[in-house]
Formats: sequence, C-alpha cells, structure tokens
Amino acid sequence: MTNPTNPVYIVSKGRADSMITSRSLSRMKVPHYIVIEPQDEEPYEKALDEFKIRDYVTLIVAPFSNHGDGPGRARNYAWDHAISIGAEKHWVMDDNISDFYRLHQNQRIRVESGVMFKICEDFIDRFENVPVSGLQYRFFIAPNQKYPPYVKNTRIYSCLLIENTCKHRWRGRYNEDTILSLDVLKDGDCTIQFNAFLQGKCATQTVSGGNTSEFYHAEIGFDEKTGQAIKVEGLVDIKDKKYNEAGTIAKSQMLADIHPDVSRVVWRYDRWHHYVDYFPFKKNQLRLKPGITIQDGVNNYGMKLITNFTG
Repeated sequence: MTNPTNPVYIVSKGRADSMITSRSLSRMKVPHYIVIEPQDEEPYEKALDEFKIRDYVTLIVAPFSNHGDGPGRARNYAWDHAISIGAEKHWVMDDNISDFYRLHQNQRIRVESGVMFKICEDFIDRFENVPVSGLQYRFFIAPNQKYPPYVKNTRIYSCLLIENTCKHRWRGRYNEDTILSLDVLKDGDCTIQFNAFLQGKCATQTVSGGNTSEFYHAEIGFDEKTGQAIKVEGLVDIKDKKYNEAGTIAKSQMLADIHPDVSRVVWRYDRWHHYVDYFPFKKNQLRLKPGITIQDGVNNYGMKLITNFTG
C-alpha cells in the first residue's frame, strides 16, 4: 500500500485561492477530505477544477460558520466523521503545508508518495499509549545536524495522527495543538514527533485567510479583565513585516491560562510566543502492544531516491 490506511483531513477557511496542503497531497496522489464552512463552498468547488485536484479531494461542508472559536470545532467535526466511517485513527492537517520530506543522511528530501504516512502509522501501531503523533517542521531541522528519528513527549503541531478513541478533544480558541498535546501527556500517555519525516509548513501569519485574517492580523493584545483578545477594525498595519507583532499575544496567553503549571508567555523574535516546559513528561514511557515483535533490518517500503525529479 502506498497511501495511509487512515483518512486524511484538512481544515480550511478562506483559502480557496491557495489550497497549499491539498495541492501537495494531490500531487502525491493521496485522497483526502477538506472541511470547509458553508460560505466557502462555491470558491472551493471552483478551486478543485482550477488546480486540477478534484480526483483526490472530497469537500465536507460543516454545519457552522464564522463562530469565532478557532479551528478546533472543525477539527472535532473531522474527528467525528472519521469515527462515522469506521476509522481507528485519522490525520488532520493545517491548510498551509507546501511539501513533505524524508530526513535521510542529513538531507531533507521531498517525498512524492503517500507511503510516508503509512510508515508513520505502522510505527505508531506498535504502541498502546500514543494517542497523538505527527511530523516535525522542516525549518526546525538543519541539514548539517544529527537528529533522532523521532522525539517523544513533546508538542505535535499542524500535521497530526490521532487515535479516535483518545478521550481528549480539541479545545481552546488558539494553540489547540499544544493544549491537546499537554492534555495527553498529563494523563501519562506519550506523543511522538517524527523527525524521519517532515512537513514543509508555511510560517504563522504568512498566508492570508484562516487564522491569519481571523485572529493574528486582526488582534492587537489581550484584555486580562475580560479574558478576550482586543480586536481592531480590519487588518493591523504590520509595518512591512510578514506578521502583526502583537497578534499572537492572546494565543499565547490562552495556553498559559489553561496549562499554567508548564506554560508562560515570552517575547521572542519580535513577537509574543508561548514557552512550554516539557521536562516533567520525559518520564512517560512508551508501551509496546502485547505480542509486538520488531523485525531486524530496514524496511524502506519501496521508496526510491530519484534525482532531478520533475513530477
């Protein structure tokens, strides 16, 4: 099999003009769903033909729109859909992932097959206590450094494989990836972040639509009295920068409020960030499923290195 066993979902809003992740998956011939809101149905339908990706995409129109709760509601809707079709797990991805990569001998090599997702699934299936796993960002992996094939018990962002029986769900208006990861880790379970396979995620606030337009470019701070973001009319003047330097403070503050024992708000790289201490979870140990036997040797699942690839 050259594609993932479990269904793949993209949650998208206001980005019919880019369809970045969907175009990447379609190029890899990976069938997938896109969860959209009703007001976006017409432009997304047109985009499927404009980008010639209709053969690989099924649109799911959610029964809600412009609720202001962030993408968690749509992600939970995708989760429910995966359960309804009998899947044991599901992939859920952000809509601004341009490519996927294999880290091999210190090189980040673009992958043009869905087999990479199948490999991740098979590895996770060894364990009984990894309800959430996913791919590391390409830009966090330097090609001249050494990295382990995976890191356990850390945050999983933007491209996640989730066990459908996981007792936690998406919550919070922002930083829902980190909130879910911490919810899982505080139960004593594990997360796995793959370095062997990577996602080419676009940086936060660099693609219009989605959270960028709804939150990050439209908010300039956090009101501690009301617990709400301070909104502005229209987009904030970002002064020739690719982001609004105050636009992520509410995002960071929400995480610090929900998980204050391990999270705090910090100023780094000209904007507000959250900092999370994952050290307390290093003690969480992976548990193999009963009867699992790990074979010796390397299984490349038929992957081949092709130079000057033009597909």
